[in-house]
Amino acid sequence: MPKVHVHGASGIKYQFSVNPLNTKFEALGAVYIVTKRTKESEGAATHKFLYVGETGDLSTRFDGHHKQGCFDHEGANCIGIHLDDSEESRKTKEADLYRSRRWPCND
Repeated sequence: MPKVHVHGASGIKYQFSVNPLNTKFEALGAVYIVTKRTKESEGAATHKFLYVGETGDLSTRFDGHHKQGCFDHEGANCIGIHLDDSEESRKTKEADLYRSRRWPCND
């Protein structure tokens, strides 16, 4: 499974497993990022980071997501998952990542 690393504002590097946006997940807690993945000519991929969030249950989080319109508009096609079963830890990581860059669909 492909991985992407994202630095938070704190400098901490978080690893996300990259999945197609329509992936069905088990009921696990995670920090997640929604991206638009583009393949480069040499086979490498780049990601435009669109949204960062956290959930205690990946199995239901994406059914009718409140930012789906933005995801569609921006051409989102991937979701990165960083598993974490602690709500406090997830919220801390989400805030750190949010402060690290502009996330168009978080606005």
